[in-house]
Amino acid sequence: MIVIIGGGLAGLAASYALIEKGEEVILFEREGELGGVTSSYHIDGYRIEEYYHHIFEGDSEIQRLIGDLGLEDKLDWRKATTGYFVDGEVHPLNTPLEILRYPYLSLMDKAKLALLVLRSKTIGDVSDLDDVTAKEWILENAGSSVYENFFQQLLQGKFGDNMDQVSAAWLSGRVKIRSNRTTQGERLGYLRGGFWQLIDVMAKQIEENGGKIHTNSDVQKIVTKNGFVKGVKVKELIDCDKVISTVPPSILAKILDTSLEELRDIKYQGTTCALFALKKSLMNVYWLNIKADVPFGAIIEHTNFVPLSDYREHLIYVVSYFHDPNDPRWQRSKGEIIDWYLDGLSSMFPHFNRDDVIWTRLTRSLQTAPIYEVGYRKKILPYSTSIEGLYLAGMFSLANYPERSMNGSIKAGFRCAEEVMEV
Repeated sequence: MIVIIGGGLAGLAASYALIEKGEEVILFEREGELGGVTSSYHIDGYRIEEYYHHIFEGDSEIQRLIGDLGLEDKLDWRKATTGYFVDGEVHPLNTPLEILRYPYLSLMDKAKLALLVLRSKTIGDVSDLDDVTAKEWILENAGSSVYENFFQQLLQGKFGDNMDQVSAAWLSGRVKIRSNRTTQGERLGYLRGGFWQLIDVMAKQIEENGGKIHTNSDVQKIVTKNGFVKGVKVKELIDCDKVISTVPPSILAKILDTSLEELRDIKYQGTTCALFALKKSLMNVYWLNIKADVPFGAIIEHTNFVPLSDYREHLIYVVSYFHDPNDPRWQRSKGEIIDWYLDGLSSMFPHFNRDDVIWTRLTRSLQTAPIYEVGYRKKILPYSTSIEGLYLAGMFSLANYPERSMNGSIKAGFRCAEEVMEV
């Protein structure tokens, strides 16, 4: 029997692949709902993700899975617009003309930025940039003005005090993905009705084919003997000879009853994500990066991407990232953070009125993504380990390098399942 620890996309994908090959699988998820960071809120009449989600045209694994699950008619590709909030104004950055009108870069700076984007698109193996910081790479290839007037605040908002340690591999990979656009803007995909359907149908097929899924079930210990997996302890000991762990390395180290030489000290960042339902639209773009004195780094107006008719109300994500458990975005109560964020929106948008807020939600986690710092490539965890029968898949896998995504987590789960079946 194979035990899967974690009911996020990597764990579900591994279970799905193994069940298809006739393996006996049991999955344990500590939360009450499957999905991990792809979990959704239950709102009256619809469901919406706790964290913002979309897919890119190059995300082949998730698109193939959507097709396998019979959900391809739900996948909708739509134009997604982007802007940059600077000096009290939203500057759209989608068409060539809008980019030319952006006032905080000279014409020469814009040419350098364009060349940087082109260079990113032509790089095959970004791991060659893993030992170079993003800052060094930008300064060398585009100059200080492009760094200070365009990238610096973006890196600050995303990585905080770790911004100077982030690798050029991450930045180049990110730019490459986000620059796949037409003259009218970026094209992104969304599963109409919500990505919860992907989780739900996958789980149903796993169970219909003999797999077992247990939520509210916390694996307390992975039991080994003489370098071999022997079982897992949940409420009682469950015998098994193979375990796939999808939890972060720091959690794995606590539940594994022995040391594992492959474990690396991978730094994670946390995310605090508020979701506001409003009576009126807040802005005219989907994704807004921010250069302002507010406690968040991005605003995503979901209903400027997916039609308003799907939800009845305007849905706005307000997102910030943090790296220290003592950060107020982790320490303050949810109510305090919501007030803090609403104050920030009021300072940015004079037309915003709190009376337009219909409802609010907030979710946060200490470990939502690895920090892709210099040298991260060497820290990537293998699918197979030196402990016979112990396998790993998740954000820390090669499939999620140089940037984590839903597609990468699904790919990691599939690849790990392949290694399990090769033995």
